[in-house]
Amino acid sequence: MNLNITGHHVEVTAAIREYVTSKLDRVIRHFDNVTSVSVILSVEKLRQKAEVTLHVRGKDIYVESDSEDMYAAIDTLIDKLDRQVLKYKDKITDHGHDSLKNHVVES
Repeated sequence: MNLNITGHHVEVTAAIREYVTSKLDRVIRHFDNVTSVSVILSVEKLRQKAEVTLHVRGKDIYVESDSEDMYAAIDTLIDKLDRQVLKYKDKITDHGHDSLKNHVVES
């Protein structure tokens, strides 16, 4: 997996890089088909913004979050990303097997 963390108008320190990496490990543990991850951390006036693009086979998942604190923005970003990854994983592993449950048998 290729991980790219960049900062716009903010310095990406070792502490922030380690924090993002540890949080992303939780998401990637759910889904092992991740090819690359691109994280952009930026500051716009008083808002701290974090955005991520997760490249998986067949789809790119994009999530963004902003807050007054960079760590809070990263936390909400990871929560959103986790929900989207689990939703995508369920979608690709479902393959329409629920159609038998919805079938009504008349006698």
